[in-house]
Amino acid sequence: MDTFKHPLSQEEERHYLLLSKQGDIEARNTLVEYNLRLVAHIVKKYQTAERSTEDLISIGTIGLIKAVNTYDIDKGNRLATYASRCIENELLMRLRQERKESREISLYEPIGTDKEGNEISLMDIIKNDDENVLIDIIHNDNLSYVSKIFNKVLDKREQEIIAMRYGLGGNDEMTQKEVAKMLGISRSYVSRIEKKALLKLRSALLL
Repeated sequence: MDTFKHPLSQEEERHYLLLSKQGDIEARNTLVEYNLRLVAHIVKKYQTAERSTEDLISIGTIGLIKAVNTYDIDKGNRLATYASRCIENELLMRLRQERKESREISLYEPIGTDKEGNEISLMDIIKNDDENVLIDIIHNDNLSYVSKIFNKVLDKREQEIIAMRYGLGGNDEMTQKEVAKMLGISRSYVSRIEKKALLKLRSALLL
C-alpha cells in the first residue's frame, strides 16, 4: 500500500477532473495514478491463492479509468465514491466470465471412453430436450431461417458437421461415425462439435 500515492485533495481532484474533461490526457493519468490506492484496497476482497494480485489490480484499474472518463463532476459525489462502484463492477464482470469459462471447460473435459475407445465428456452424455426440439426445427418450418443464420452463427467446421449430420444443402444425413470417418476425427469429437453448434443455433433462434 505504501507504493501508492495518497489521494488528492478535493480542490486538486476537481482541478484535474476539469482538465480531463477537456481532453487533457496527463490530467486523466494523474487522477488514475492518485486513485490506485483505492483499487488496491478493493482488490483485497477478491484475492485468492489462484488469482494474481497484479492481475486483479490491472482489471480494477480498467474500472478506475472508466470511472474517470465517465464521472460527472456536477453530481456532487467524490470521484472515489463513483470509482469504487466502477472498480467493483469491472472485477465482478471478470470473475463472472472466469466462472463461465470454467463451466464451459468442465463440460468438455474427458470423463471416460466409449466402447470404441474414444474419449467422452459430460457434454457427450447430456440429454438436452431443447436440442431435440431444435433438430425438429431444422427439419421443419424454420429450415429457411436456419440457412440464413447458419454462416453467421457457426464456424466452418461446425457448419460442415451440421450440414453432414442433418442433410443440409442437399446432402444425405450421416451418422456421427460416418462423419468422423470422412473427416478423420473421433466420433466423440464430432459429437462435441455438433452439440456446441446446436446450442449456438438454438440461442440464435430464440433471440
